[in-house]
Amino acid sequence: MGSALVCHDQRSVVFPSSGQSVRSRGSQDSDAQSKDALLRHTPSHASSEFREGWIEPAKQSVVTEQNVHLVTGISLGNVGVSGPTDPPAAPLTPAGNSMGSLTELQKALRQKEERIRHLEDLLRQRDEQVTELQSKLDKFQSVLPTSPSLVNMMGRTPRNKRALGISAEPQALRSAKEMAAQEFKKYPKSKGARDCIKAAILDNDFMKNLELSQIQEIVDCMYPVEYSRDSCIIKEGDVGSLVYVLEDGKVEVTKDGKFLTTMGKCKVFGELAILYNCTRTATVKALTNTKLWAIDRPCFQAIMMKTSLVRQADIVELLHKVAIFQHFPEETLNKIADVVEETYYDDGDYIVRQGAVGDTMYIIQKGKCHVTQRPGSGGSPRLTNTLKKGDYFGEGSLDGRDEKRDANVIAAEKDGVVCLTLDRDSFLQVTGGPDSFISKNIEDSKNKKVDSEFADIRLQDIGVIATLGVGGFGRVELVRVNGRNQTYALKQLKKKHIVETRQQEHIMSEKKIMMEARCNFIVRLYRTFGDSKYLYMLLEACLGGELWTILRDKGSFDDSTTRFYTACVIEALSYLHNKGIVYRDLKPENILLDSQGYGKLVDFGFAKKINLGRKTWTFCGTPEYVAPEIILNKGHDFSADYWSLGILMFELLTGSPPFTGSDPMKTYNIILKGMDMIEFPRKITRNAANMIKKLCRDNPTERLGYQKNGLKDIQKHKWFDGFNWEGLKKRTLTPPIVPHVRSNSDTSNFDDYPPDTDPAPPDDMSGWDKDF
Repeated sequence: MGSALVCHDQRSVVFPSSGQSVRSRGSQDSDAQSKDALLRHTPSHASSEFREGWIEPAKQSVVTEQNVHLVTGISLGNVGVSGPTDPPAAPLTPAGNSMGSLTELQKALRQKEERIRHLEDLLRQRDEQVTELQSKLDKFQSVLPTSPSLVNMMGRTPRNKRALGISAEPQALRSAKEMAAQEFKKYPKSKGARDCIKAAILDNDFMKNLELSQIQEIVDCMYPVEYSRDSCIIKEGDVGSLVYVLEDGKVEVTKDGKFLTTMGKCKVFGELAILYNCTRTATVKALTNTKLWAIDRPCFQAIMMKTSLVRQADIVELLHKVAIFQHFPEETLNKIADVVEETYYDDGDYIVRQGAVGDTMYIIQKGKCHVTQRPGSGGSPRLTNTLKKGDYFGEGSLDGRDEKRDANVIAAEKDGVVCLTLDRDSFLQVTGGPDSFISKNIEDSKNKKVDSEFADIRLQDIGVIATLGVGGFGRVELVRVNGRNQTYALKQLKKKHIVETRQQEHIMSEKKIMMEARCNFIVRLYRTFGDSKYLYMLLEACLGGELWTILRDKGSFDDSTTRFYTACVIEALSYLHNKGIVYRDLKPENILLDSQGYGKLVDFGFAKKINLGRKTWTFCGTPEYVAPEIILNKGHDFSADYWSLGILMFELLTGSPPFTGSDPMKTYNIILKGMDMIEFPRKITRNAANMIKKLCRDNPTERLGYQKNGLKDIQKHKWFDGFNWEGLKKRTLTPPIVPHVRSNSDTSNFDDYPPDTDPAPPDDMSGWDKDF
């Protein structure tokens, strides 16, 4: 073997040998020309022995870049083989020292490989730095306010920011009798004005979902408002409580000083304000003299509440008259009232026919019906009875037997007949049947006193270690009590802010519920304190961090991880629901991991005790998680938690909730379109998708978990096949995420928060919190 040579005009390496010359790229140069070319490219400092030591080109083997790559696995293009204008990559070596030149080439190649590896290491380090900085950016965006323009510019999704819960003022739960007696002030209107208001409501994405009777009440109660040209009707950032319908004139809508749109007559605007106390998201200015109609939030919500309460009371009153229902408890009758449907029949319509097989019971709500029967020997049907409001028929079909109808029932009212209908499947799902009705005992929530080991702790005995979280009401600090090694979380709430947002009742409810809770899947509350500026809650410290920050950093969870943390939530909800408590604020931010990795519910500001079969009416929750019945002010119960559970599953599996809009009102309108409008990513398995859809049915009574077995139906779903529920309860399962907690003062699993630079809030000495 001879020496190596880089020939710049042919991009080849030449080794003198006795073999036949192999020319690169079909070169047809003569041997003399090749030799001259070689000598011309030989460095001037090369020895004459070197210059004369090259044998005839005919006895040389020319190895191309491709051949060297095949032998060595290294491209010469990466080690200095270049075009004719470049300097030689290496000095030529005499034929007698060919092995030395190959060694030098291999050494050069190794050096280049090391250089490449070094550059690759640098690239990996840069990638890691970019990932780390991106994670820090996400954390800062989740802690500090970020403008929408920056979020869009950075390509961030809304769920890289913490979701904020919202709440209206708590609604006083009045009886149906009280609500039925309530009269709303009505304002006279022309037929044109009434038609305009109704058309505007039916054209609005949110308000068109209301019942016609509710729309009629709203039309009656709207009062006139007039604004002159250039007047400001709504100012961005102001707190509002009115929704408007424009009957005449033209308005302009702007946001952040930028033009959005103009609106003409028979349009609704400002509708978010009738759901809860919030600031206006845009400015509306009159371009001409305008005539509007308005209704405020208290009146709107009272109409919604009255409609639902009175309807339910009327239905329950009719159910009491049915013999098979008379021994049912009130909560069961309330659930039956939720699943019955109102059906209208024209005069002369057959409601049931003799001889037909049926599975539905009917209760006459309005009008009368004729009962006719054909004699057994044949002939024309004869009138045997007349039924009126409160009468019922077909109840025998509810017990599971397919019996033939023994008579005809025909609508016999000029204005039509309205019947309440109850089918067998719905009846059995909510009751289990006439002989096995639901009679769950709500566990008594005795006023548990503060544990003796915490009774003597004073506020001045507590020292702050670090900040664990920041919210609208205040901060959460990791603290240690003097003389104790154990650490705790101290939630600090601004009394003035609580009063301004009218959340006093919610805060007192949170304290009562958490103080009484004894569940391994709910964060413990040990002690409460108060002074003139703040309320304090001394809580169990869960140092594994928020499930949300882990989800944010990972992007999404796999099926197994989602299943584990969904199961933790189900155990917590099961405990709460058995005590008659609805949670209403389920989201990843409200699930903390303890040091072992088990999930625990925290933040009970929206939780409320309602008892079985009852509803509550306050609009509260996190926009992406609220159920349709909350948005529509229909009254809600435990079923709202089942809806949120489905949304939680979707977010854990994908990294973002299924319903998101650019503002809360758009989010609510998307929610009202239903889960069937959502396209599920492929990574969500068939069983997971099936469970999510069953949890997120538009009708609360159809959701998985609402039926007679409650949350047990969720636990038995196929998605949970093989899951060790007993191991979860006994905490013998190994969680999919085991956080690294070095000590009881380690806050590394939480985001870093800026120091509290806000001025101290003003004193509040009103005394509303004397029992806190």
